[in-house]
Amino acid sequence: MVAALLAVVGIGAVIAGVALQQHAPVEQDAGALPAPPPSSVTATPTTPAGPPPSPPVRIVVGKIGVDSRVASVGLNPDRTMEVPAKGPLYDLAAWYRYSVTPGQQGPSVIIGHIDSAENGPSVFFRLGALAPGDTVAVTREDGRTATFAVYATRAFPKDAFPTTEVYAGTAGPELRLITCSGSFDEAVRSYRDNTVVFAREISLR
Repeated sequence: MVAALLAVVGIGAVIAGVALQQHAPVEQDAGALPAPPPSSVTATPTTPAGPPPSPPVRIVVGKIGVDSRVASVGLNPDRTMEVPAKGPLYDLAAWYRYSVTPGQQGPSVIIGHIDSAENGPSVFFRLGALAPGDTVAVTREDGRTATFAVYATRAFPKDAFPTTEVYAGTAGPELRLITCSGSFDEAVRSYRDNTVVFAREISLR
């Protein structure tokens, strides 16, 4: 099993204004990604307010050159979140299928690797370059496209990841894009931080 993208341990301080993801080392992306707590994004699909659920199939982020099919991830037996495993899905973005689908009320969560030892930069290598006002378009299985405007891009130490801030319910449809970032810890083979992009829906067509 490929190691996941981030470790979630309570609420921590925010490191704001990440300008650009640093060049990733050749080592494989690593970390740990516990699932959101049941009080925020549950392990049982729900039907929140908004249009009927429809899984995302494509994500386009023009600012950073992302145009990716969207895979789906769930939970491992130990209740950690799955990530795209080695193989044809590794460099795709992946929707956490126990979060809402794009366009529904609440945060829809899409994750992606930063890099790999074999292939170098991966789908979210430049995620930290996104700034307020940049847009993200997510096409749903039903053919509708939800467009989101970024309102914050933040980096968090993995040992102080703000679970509630990232995963808690929201007043309207939102999007969270998550990857690893920061320096690489050679001892534990893991990046020390995570980058999270926060965005709000501006249209669904």
